[in-house]
Amino acid sequence: MGKILTKLSTALKDFIQEQQMFFVATAPADGKVNLSPKGMDTFRIMGDNRIIWLNLTGSGNETAAHVLENNRMTIMFCSYMGNPLILRLYGTAKFFQPGDPEWEAMATEFPPYGGQRQIFEMAIESVQTSCGYAVPLYEYKGQRTRLEKWTEEKGESGIRDYWEEKNKVSLDGKPTGIK
Repeated sequence: MGKILTKLSTALKDFIQEQQMFFVATAPADGKVNLSPKGMDTFRIMGDNRIIWLNLTGSGNETAAHVLENNRMTIMFCSYMGNPLILRLYGTAKFFQPGDPEWEAMATEFPPYGGQRQIFEMAIESVQTSCGYAVPLYEYKGQRTRLEKWTEEKGESGIRDYWEEKNKVSLDGKPTGIK
């Protein structure tokens, strides 16, 4: 059954590498809790207690607003094929945006997707595994390509306009820090 660990083991790193989707949860001091599914090739393990993930343009920007106010973050992976497992990473996060000094080095870790908005870095404080026995089996059929087509059609200036309109404040009216 479940275990609580202080770092990622080799087996858990291998498990993460096999997953096609992960979930990110954040919350402000008050207001709405946010839980977002993430996919594509946007997650990297940088060590036993450090990960980074690339945040692409979306309809909101809750994670950034929450991290600015309250840097706690939880990331969850579920096994949908093979052996059941749920893996949660608990820690604190910060983010970097295009133009920040750290951006260029971190961005090279990911494919050059359009609409790259932030790279989140999380310091893992604890790792929890649980059985996942009730998680259904699903067959992976591939990543969606709609976001890539959308960002290509918008172009860089269209993406910046979209950020200005939709990504500057959270649902609770909190600033997201987007440049």
